[in-house]
Amino acid sequence: MASLQDQLLKAGLTTKQKTRQANSDKRKKNKQKRSGVQHEASLQEKVQQDLAKNIEDKNAKDIALNEEKKQQLADKELHLRIKQILTHHQLKNIVGDSEYNYTFNNKIKKLHIDAKTNKALINGQLALCGLDETTFVVTSETAAKISTLKESIVLLQNEKVASDTLEEDDP
Repeated sequence: MASLQDQLLKAGLTTKQKTRQANSDKRKKNKQKRSGVQHEASLQEKVQQDLAKNIEDKNAKDIALNEEKKQQLADKELHLRIKQILTHHQLKNIVGDSEYNYTFNNKIKKLHIDAKTNKALINGQLALCGLDETTFVVTSETAAKISTLKESIVLLQNEKVASDTLEEDDP
């Protein structure tokens, strides 16, 4: 029975040069295995390894970029949610004669408010929140909700003070 190489030669599927090269490569590999010397991977194997490594690196980079984009989107969503809460719950018609000093971004700012709002800020019923260089006067409940989302937004929130005055119907 003829060898497979002979059959391929007769069928015209290979040439004598290719069969000699295949036999030579086979002998070299066997000799290297016997001598204990590590043989180098063939060119195709090297290309496949490099290709697999490049694909793995690209996938890792893509995953990192996707995580970064997701984080940026979550931050933007949180910012817009806080802005919506502040604009919706902002107190209006509080402009008055008294000045209230507070710090915003390491700068001392002044807010002109009426006496009732000033007293409410001092007693802890109202709070100041700052976002995008804008100050919002909101209730302490709104400020508490905002502080759960992002604590740095709340600029001033005094502790609630129990009323010191006696009730009129109290003996």
